[in-house]
Amino acid sequence: MAASVARELAPEAWFIANVSVQLLSSPWIWSVVVDPVGNPLSQDLASLKIQRDVDPDRGGPARIITLVLILAAVAGGGAVAYPRLKGAVFKTEIGMTEIALISPAQSSITVTSTGYVVPQIIARPGAKILGRIARIAVKEGSIVKSGDLLAELEDADQKSQIAWADARAAASRARAEASRANIAELTQQIAREKSLVEKGVSGRAVLDDMTLRQKALEQAARAGDAEVRAAASEVTSLRVLLKDRVILAPIDGTVLTKPPEVGELIGPQAPLVEIADFRSLLVETDVPEARLHLVKPGAPCEIVLDAYPSKRYRGAAAEIGKRVNRAKATIVIKVKFTDPVEDVLPEMAARVSFLAQELSAEAMKEPPKQVVPASAIAERAGAKVVFVVDQEKVRMVPITVGAALGSGFELKSGPPPGTKIVNQPSAQLSDGQKVKEKEKE
Repeated sequence: MAASVARELAPEAWFIANVSVQLLSSPWIWSVVVDPVGNPLSQDLASLKIQRDVDPDRGGPARIITLVLILAAVAGGGAVAYPRLKGAVFKTEIGMTEIALISPAQSSITVTSTGYVVPQIIARPGAKILGRIARIAVKEGSIVKSGDLLAELEDADQKSQIAWADARAAASRARAEASRANIAELTQQIAREKSLVEKGVSGRAVLDDMTLRQKALEQAARAGDAEVRAAASEVTSLRVLLKDRVILAPIDGTVLTKPPEVGELIGPQAPLVEIADFRSLLVETDVPEARLHLVKPGAPCEIVLDAYPSKRYRGAAAEIGKRVNRAKATIVIKVKFTDPVEDVLPEMAARVSFLAQELSAEAMKEPPKQVVPASAIAERAGAKVVFVVDQEKVRMVPITVGAALGSGFELKSGPPPGTKIVNQPSAQLSDGQKVKEKEKE
């Protein structure tokens, strides 16, 4: 019975002692290791041999008792040192939890989910034509209004084409005016010649020639007018293309990206900058499909951004998505801010708590409390500590706790919220020990 108890309390020591007893009972060991005459270390290795017929009582009971005591001491030392050796060499499997930050709204939370801040109005203006940048009027973070100048492309070639088209239009206009002047002069000559023909002073052939010439000049004037209109249309088209060398802001907003440098070649394939209207910022969060029935349009929410963990924003469910993500079994819910959104930026990570009732102004003023799970608290040398997981090792950190809050205690001093700590630490867990998280079943 004593042997079975020892086996349960110290399996490693029991294994070593059991092997030792078996070795002592082997006649081969007695023949090789125990030599009552000479020193085994000075024996010639070549003279070693297995003796089959060796008296098991050789050496006397005193030597047997001495060897048993030595092996028992080794086994006992191994049993004591094994846990420390195991913790220093092998990784101990642990469960993990974290320091939480609980607000007064915690009691009315129905669903909690995570997401990101996303602007609903975004513009990515760019160049309509391929060109080289001559001027940049904004930078990253600039606030612009609709119609403000963003950039200008080089336009010397376009202006020269407009000047050439203007010259062509002017030349056509001059030719048309000249044709009309000649028509006016010829009209007077025809009137005089017609009078002479009627009086029989002049022949009719000259009058017919002048009449045909008048018609030709009228056609030339019409052709000149057409050339003027064509040149004017070309000028208008070139001026429109000149406007395309100027890139304007299509919406009010803030420039989110860095614009290209002066001299860079840009085209329609890539936007110049990205502009977002911060007045349209919403939190897009994924809610599990199985909990969608707990979320209603207009439901009050509490929003906590990872960038400002101690600050809380009031919000409301603005829109429920119309499509389910089959891979994640979630639906996107858009949550709007009802409080001012100063210092809130796009793509910030957010945690949204959907509430059963709206938060009061007094509840919003009450600061959130740090809570440490009771299962993560251990005692070392009479002080309360937690074991912080840091790069596959644990670091023992003293803590000071206050009143009980649910399944934990208010943390007065200790690690910050979100810190990963060991859940249910064992009595053998020590500072600096290697650990690994248990696989989830």
